[in-house]
Amino acid sequence: MDKWITYAVISMFFAGFTSVIAKIGLGGISGELGLTIRTLFVFAFVLMFAAWAVPTQELSTVTGKNLLWLGLSGVTTSVSWIFYYKALKVGDVATVALIDKGSVVVAMFLAWLLLREVITLRMAIGAGLIVAGLLVIAKKS
Repeated sequence: MDKWITYAVISMFFAGFTSVIAKIGLGGISGELGLTIRTLFVFAFVLMFAAWAVPTQELSTVTGKNLLWLGLSGVTTSVSWIFYYKALKVGDVATVALIDKGSVVVAMFLAWLLLREVITLRMAIGAGLIVAGLLVIAKKS
């Protein structure tokens, strides 16, 4: 198995835990405060990880283009997290998390549009099935 697949599966596993743990942590506080506290923990953990894993000399390789695109990624992550926590505070974890995972369809479209990645028929069918599944699960009875 390719290393990136292993990393993606580990990410999926922890992302699933994140939603449930966050919902429990939001008990009795606002989604905004919960997001702020979580973000402080993420910030501290990522700084510790970077101090351990990133060689200092690598910092000199960062370009303005890196900063621009990673900064934009940080902004979009922040907006995503703000609305995710608003939804998580009042919605069911399973439904909110599932709708959030619909972002894979958005990512596929943007990868095709901006990065010129090839979207195969198999991938398009998979994306369609994801959207169909989202609609089935998100629809209130």
